[in-house]
Amino acid sequence: MSDSTPAAPAPRIGFVSLGCPKALTDSELILTQLTAEGYQTSKTFEGADLVIVNTCGFIDDAVKESLDTIGEALAVNGKVIVTGCLGAKTIAASAGSASAGGQKDQQNLVKHLHPAVLAVTGPHATGQVMDAVHQHCPKPHQPFIDLVPGAFGAAGIKLTPRHYAYLKISEGCNHHCTFCIIPSLRGGLVSRPIGDVLGEARALFEGGVKELLIVSQDTAAYGVDTQYRTGFWDGRPVKTRLLDLARQLAALAEPHGAWVRLHYVYPYPHVDEIVELMAAGRILPYLDVPLQHSHPDVLRRMQRPASGQRNLERIARWREICPQIVIRSTFIVGFPGESEAEFEHLLDFMRAAQIDRAGCFAYSPVDGAPANQLPGMLPQDVREQRRARFMAVAEQISTAKLRQRIGATMQVLVDSAPAQGRKGATARSYADAPEIDGTVQLLPPEKISKRLTQGQFTRARIVDARGHDLVAVPV
Repeated sequence: MSDSTPAAPAPRIGFVSLGCPKALTDSELILTQLTAEGYQTSKTFEGADLVIVNTCGFIDDAVKESLDTIGEALAVNGKVIVTGCLGAKTIAASAGSASAGGQKDQQNLVKHLHPAVLAVTGPHATGQVMDAVHQHCPKPHQPFIDLVPGAFGAAGIKLTPRHYAYLKISEGCNHHCTFCIIPSLRGGLVSRPIGDVLGEARALFEGGVKELLIVSQDTAAYGVDTQYRTGFWDGRPVKTRLLDLARQLAALAEPHGAWVRLHYVYPYPHVDEIVELMAAGRILPYLDVPLQHSHPDVLRRMQRPASGQRNLERIARWREICPQIVIRSTFIVGFPGESEAEFEHLLDFMRAAQIDRAGCFAYSPVDGAPANQLPGMLPQDVREQRRARFMAVAEQISTAKLRQRIGATMQVLVDSAPAQGRKGATARSYADAPEIDGTVQLLPPEKISKRLTQGQFTRARIVDARGHDLVAVPV
């Protein structure tokens, strides 16, 4: 009888993911690699062998949340690796650490504020994160990625519910908007090979994903950096270009009855061709377009690539091609130098454009952004007042558009259905992206035999509108 030694328990890695969907996809890559190498993962700090915090470093509130989370992880656990956009931020070193040439060195912000962290990396740095994990918590083994519990094959682990997933098609951005530091954090545009993107999409659809949300910093610019190089997918040539990608994604989604939703689409002229796909029912008639403002002088100070008038014309053209299109956008009010007249111009634009879903930020100085040097910084209370005034107009438009849907029957995707929906459920229509838009609140089905299941589609008759949400009866 031979002696046997019980296998040591797998190391446990605590993990926190903060920030935008692009950061979420970075987290998914790291979690996939951790699980593939045999690590266990946890959402809590207690009892973990170490903790990874994927941070956001864009606006002040996000920086504070990230720094607070790092501090909490250090206090509770003590062994912390930091990654993400905040990890790329630096500050000028103190005078005592000036270099021999007389110039001050740059010091990592996270290391400066939390010197006890084990390692710090910037965004999309899975390899560096794993190197730090291996150094401080050696890996137990390396099974095949297809054996990773809960993974979507080649698409790896996802942090979203299994019925929807984000798919990032590029990194970085070629624009240099004065309020933004993304290019300094994530670099210029780098498009993923189209074959890799489509391979991940197929794995997600085959794994049961019913809604694929396409994200990047500038989705409409996909392929610009490669000069729309021809790639290969299933042995066929396919151009690295958004239109070609959207056509292929539509073809992959069709057998599964799945949705494809586009986010972060700049209003370039070639987007008209994408809207034609929407009109044909190939992808969802929904565009997330970051317009930011309408007044030409404010847009110039922001260094944005379009004017408000051209945006109005573009939106009108999209609605001409696809009358059912829903347009979501985000705006910044209280930008340095914004006059009352320029702000009123934005409100007039909203009324003319009839943006279906709008979010708004009161301008917040971002450390390292060129806009900080612009004259005319507005008081915080003025910025917040303008945000409130903007949202009042936006909500009036949204409410009126939602009420127009009363009486319609729509396909909805069920997000939550306790007790098989016998007491109601929460769903979304094509007009509602997860987390950022409204929902469709489903009442208990009128038919006793009707059952609702998370991640499945159903038809629903709209009976009311409440705030940002619709109320409907399953049919």
